[in-house]
Amino acid sequence: MPARTGREATPPGSAPAVVRAIAVLDALAADDAASMSLSDIARAIGVPKSSTASICAALELGGLLVRDNGEFALGRRLVELGGAYLSRSDRVREFYAACVAEPLLVGETVRLWALGGRDGICLGRYDGHPPVRLTVNIGDRLPASVTAAGKVMLAQFDDHEVRDLYAGTTLPRLTAASLSSIDALVADLHTAREDGYCVSVEEAFESVVELAVVVPSRGTRTATMAIGVTQHTVTYTPEHAAPLVSALRRVAAALGNPMQVAT
Repeated sequence: MPARTGREATPPGSAPAVVRAIAVLDALAADDAASMSLSDIARAIGVPKSSTASICAALELGGLLVRDNGEFALGRRLVELGGAYLSRSDRVREFYAACVAEPLLVGETVRLWALGGRDGICLGRYDGHPPVRLTVNIGDRLPASVTAAGKVMLAQFDDHEVRDLYAGTTLPRLTAASLSSIDALVADLHTAREDGYCVSVEEAFESVVELAVVVPSRGTRTATMAIGVTQHTVTYTPEHAAPLVSALRRVAAALGNPMQVAT
């Protein structure tokens, strides 16, 4: 998502300094680098360097930014705030409760995802025993095109909407198995729509298989969400798919409508 800039009109009744502070956080979140110089931040948000310095200093004082070797990075306080938000989210609480209550998933590694543009955003992580340890933590993003959860969420859109979403871009490849073309992605989405679930084999991480189902929507204003379970390729077999998908559907149904029961 592009960062808000100081050149854009400030919404009526809002504080310009707050709008610019949000733009700073957006710029750092959108940048591929772990940190940015003050000059780079100022250019990104379209605000004079002196004003940007004051904003960054205030954000640093509040723990929202940290400074290292003259550059700024997102601060730990953002994680704390995000965790506080997620802990109050009904969907996330329901996710953990449903995983614990589902016998087939108690010993698995399950994640709750939301679609954000071309990325899947991890909202919740239930670690079974033993968990499949991935470098995906709560709040992390992965390209939707390389994960089963991401693709099953994209499958909720028409082909032309998906092609528009990826117009002028190249699909990111995290492993040799990652999809390399929009046509291949669209073909996978057709399969996901027909099957009602999606599977990815080593597309995001080597030696990892993921199966995922979409969470039924609670209304037009709710985010597109999915639940995915991961297993090691050395222990996974195609026979595992049907029972795991059934378990995921029961959890997804509980999140989509607590009164609904899926089989």
